Amino acid sequence: MLWGGPNGDLEVRRKGDGGVRLSGRFPYGQRAVLSDGGRNGRPRKEEIASHAFAYRIDDPKEDIHLLAGHSYDKPLASRGAGTFDIRDTAEAVIFDATITAEMQRVSYVQDALAGLAAGLIIGLSPGFRIPPQRAVKDAEKISEEPDDGSLDEQGQPRRGAIIRTITAALLYEFSLVTRPAYPETQVEARNWSPDRSVKIPLVGHPLNRWRL
Repeated sequence: MLWGGPNGDLEVRRKGDGGVRLSGRFPYGQRAVLSDGGRNGRPRKEEIASHAFAYRIDDPKEDIHLLAGHSYDKPLASRGAGTFDIRDTAEAVIFDATITAEMQRVSYVQDALAGLAAGLIIGLSPGFRIPPQRAVKDAEKISEEPDDGSLDEQGQPRRGAIIRTITAALLYEFSLVTRPAYPETQVEARNWSPDRSVKIPLVGHPLNRWRL
């Protein structure tokens, strides 16, 4: 499973029936730095192209989950349970999730919501797989940025980044995570108390796996 996450928004609201509504947006076309290359390697970047996640999203029979920390032992909502509405657009994946009153009595759900309200859980990240080449040709493409002409500490030319562009992927879940990787994203948490509104960065947490 590969994990990643670009700029987007996540809004948390209390519902009249005691549930909590999470509304999220995961935009396409944002480029993230997965690795700076270290002392001798080349930087690696990733971009998820428009409609890359459409295949499973557009099939209502395919279940997609909202999880805590990419753990299927910590589900928050799912399409199969009728608590996760997800749709694909050219610009972004958009979803609405309902954390039911019953689920809010579960300890890890309480931890996730409290961490989100406190600004400790600040990430939204998709879990996906790249389909095999026999099924989807060119599901991912590798390109290179040009060298910038400068030299590193050893006097060697600084190489441009290797860029992986994902054009088709099998989306299985979105997760609330903690480690930032996309600093431009924001999350907004509302109505945790009568007079409290918090804005904090929302960023993705990509697993640093690279296929060449």
